[in-house]
Amino acid sequence: MNSVRRLLSASVISVQNSCFIYPACQKCFSRLVLDSRRFNCLKCGCTGEAKDASYRYRLSLKIADTNDLFDITVFGSCLDPFFGVTADNLQRYIQDFNQLSGETNTDASPGVLVQAVETCFIGKRFIFGV
Repeated sequence: MNSVRRLLSASVISVQNSCFIYPACQKCFSRLVLDSRRFNCLKCGCTGEAKDASYRYRLSLKIADTNDLFDITVFGSCLDPFFGVTADNLQRYIQDFNQLSGETNTDASPGVLVQAVETCFIGKRFIFGV
């Protein structure tokens, strides 16, 4: 794998999915497997209580520069300024919203959040470190 990093100036064409956060292992950042009471990291074996799981941003985008299209994923706290809160806090807001609205699909973000993210990113130009 080439370890040389470069900057890419590109415009966001689309947001690839509506799941912007995921339960993340604090040791290796892999996705945690959650059940009603416990979490487990399949990569490093970390376990704990589900209520103590931490969340991390994951935003999958289709972007374009002047010549090419790319699928990229932006991870972590660099997205805090765009969302205005940490991923942990956004997860709490989504849980509260889903509970109040009776939503049963806990992996889906509320439609209004998806629209806000699309408005914030689609058509805008950013510099990505790749």
